Amino acid sequence: MIAVIQRVTAASCVVDGETVGRCGNGLMVLLGVKAGDSEEDGRLLAAKIAKLRIFTDENGKMNLSVNDIGGGALVVSNFTLLANYAHGNRPDYLNAEKPERAKALYLGFASLLREALVSHAVGEGVFGADMHLTIENDGPVTIVMDSEILKG
Repeated sequence: MIAVIQRVTAASCVVDGETVGRCGNGLMVLLGVKAGDSEEDGRLLAAKIAKLRIFTDENGKMNLSVNDIGGGALVVSNFTLLANYAHGNRPDYLNAEKPERAKALYLGFASLLREALVSHAVGEGVFGADMHLTIENDGPVTIVMDSEILKG
């Protein structure tokens, strides 16, 4: 799994004119599920993301986790993170997991992250929908995380 994690002051997801997920101070997580990923990939990412120290402390140092600040998260599926752009100018997405399995792993990840956050505040997008995101980046601080690296 690939996750793009952004520190935000607020984020929201709108589908068909309706806000379906949101968070305040915390994390925006765009999640791409690779072919062959498992629940273990989601477990590794959720645990690491909940402990990731990217929020500033009283000394202005990035020393605090989303849990330390009592923040939440918004998780949105994003298969385009698995784009293969090596050949030509139109990327292919053959590395992305098939939709039915990807949806189950995405929902499982969101659930695991919800369990890992003390606030339990995790909003979600709608898998496979045309989503419009509003993201108020803080910093900006953006981390790209791959579950394969966490297995190492």
